[in-house]
Amino acid sequence: MFEANQNWELFGYDVRQLGKYWRAAWREFLWGYSSPVKSRLDEVVAVRTETTLNYYHAGERVAYTQSDSEAILLPDELVLQRELALPLAVESDLDSVMALEVMANSPFPADDTGFGWRVTGRTETQLQVKLAIVSLSATMAYLGRQYDCHDARAFEVWAEMNDSVICISGFGEQSRLARYNKRLIRVAAMLGYCALVILLIFGLSAAAKYRELVAIQGMSEAVQHEASNAIDLRESLSSGNETVVAVNKVVAEYPSPHYELTKLSKLLTDDAYVLQVSMQGRSIKLRGRAKDAAAVMQQLTQEPSYDSVMAPQAISKVASTDLEQFYLSIELPGGIEP
Repeated sequence: MFEANQNWELFGYDVRQLGKYWRAAWREFLWGYSSPVKSRLDEVVAVRTETTLNYYHAGERVAYTQSDSEAILLPDELVLQRELALPLAVESDLDSVMALEVMANSPFPADDTGFGWRVTGRTETQLQVKLAIVSLSATMAYLGRQYDCHDARAFEVWAEMNDSVICISGFGEQSRLARYNKRLIRVAAMLGYCALVILLIFGLSAAAKYRELVAIQGMSEAVQHEASNAIDLRESLSSGNETVVAVNKVVAEYPSPHYELTKLSKLLTDDAYVLQVSMQGRSIKLRGRAKDAAAVMQQLTQEPSYDSVMAPQAISKVASTDLEQFYLSIELPGGIEP
């Protein structure tokens, strides 16, 4: 439970009245005498007195111009004038406060009282307000006598206080305010339309950028997929190269016996043959017979694919034949350099 004396003030404003402050701010901004919007959109009013004709725009006197709105400026003797200094805190309920001031200060009956007011200044703690009170019956009598006007809606009725004009409510000002409100609505509609167009432009731009992003993401995924395939192929190629190198090393360390036997069969002449062959790594041990064993050894020694050819045993004559028996040890070239 909150305490009854809970402090709800923030920067001097009662936070419970924020809605009223908000409405009061908009009222002053759009309809106040010093409104920057009203100074642009409101009509020029031709204000008549018994002897002069002046023109006012948003409560300020301007040079001669055409005007569709007319107002009658009441003489001072028909207007009860008051200058008020009110606490700043009453700004959110200024309409109610001014109605109470009128009831408290009007010498006329309630149904015969007309009034108008305007804020003329403010300080950090107070509002300066000018209040004008009139008798409706006396005002209508004045209009009928001086301007032959018996329709309360025919003219606006204004009062002047120290060079400040005040519009008295309840006369012809409603027509001008209605036209002003229509202009406000048109301007608001135009601003809303412009805002909608801007949002639509940004939305279309965002959609286009999103489509570009999706396309770029698709291209990126395709490139990544292709790059992944390329990486896989490169890894496969690297693995294949490593396999080839390993096979070459094995082949270099352990030459193929079939290949070496085929080569020996091509190198030996028809009068020479091999009886026994053994191979271990790059070493080949060979026993065979030939009519000229020395020539066989000489031929094998000149073979460039052999590193060395040696005879571990001497050549011997085979009994009862014209053949010689030879023993040879052949060394093949070394392995592939790393």
